[in-house]
Amino acid sequence: MTNGSEPAPNASPYERLGITPDASFDEVQAARQHQLAAVATDPQACAKVEAAYDAVLMERLRERQQGKVSSAAVTASKREEVKPAAARVPSRPSLPQLPSLPQFSGANKLQAPSLSMPTIALAEGRERWFPLVADGLLLLLVLVTPPGSAEVVLALATGVTVINLRRRNGRFLAAVGWSFALLSVGLLLGGLLTMGLDPALPLGLPLALNQVQSLPALILLLLGALLIA
Repeated sequence: MTNGSEPAPNASPYERLGITPDASFDEVQAARQHQLAAVATDPQACAKVEAAYDAVLMERLRERQQGKVSSAAVTASKREEVKPAAARVPSRPSLPQLPSLPQFSGANKLQAPSLSMPTIALAEGRERWFPLVADGLLLLLVLVTPPGSAEVVLALATGVTVINLRRRNGRFLAAVGWSFALLSVGLLLGGLLTMGLDPALPLGLPLALNQVQSLPALILLLLGALLIA
């Protein structure tokens, strides 16, 4: 850049401004301001500086319209490549992370009740004697207690079967499903049985109809507790 000395009459606009053709736009602006400050008292010289500045801008615009890449643009591109990538690309604000849903696994995993065909196997050890003793006592209660207690006995027998099936297969909901299925089938069979019996009941057994109806349910609950694995 020159210090405001008078350029030759046939000098190019770049020479009048004291810059090279590959000068950047900022350098062109700075050269214009420098030259204007140097010849501030000479209106004619100021006009020549402005004319050179306009000529440089027009030449740059013409090259851009013609699809040409000026030397100044090449230089600016090289300078831009030197800059760190982080300085050129603005960082995008990150979106807040949504809370993840809790995952259930192992013992905490919810298990849907499964009423598919079970495995039939006779229980061993505690899983065998527990329902035998418990349901045996409940059967005795049905025979010796008043008729109104049959519903309570069936509820207890259902609980015994749920506990035993839960111990055998480890699935609580499946144990509940099978126990209520056995209870429903047993009550249905008991209802059919009472429909075919004489109200006087043979053998002189002092049993009411609801006590007789509960017997098939008790037997099915016991068999389910012993055989469903």
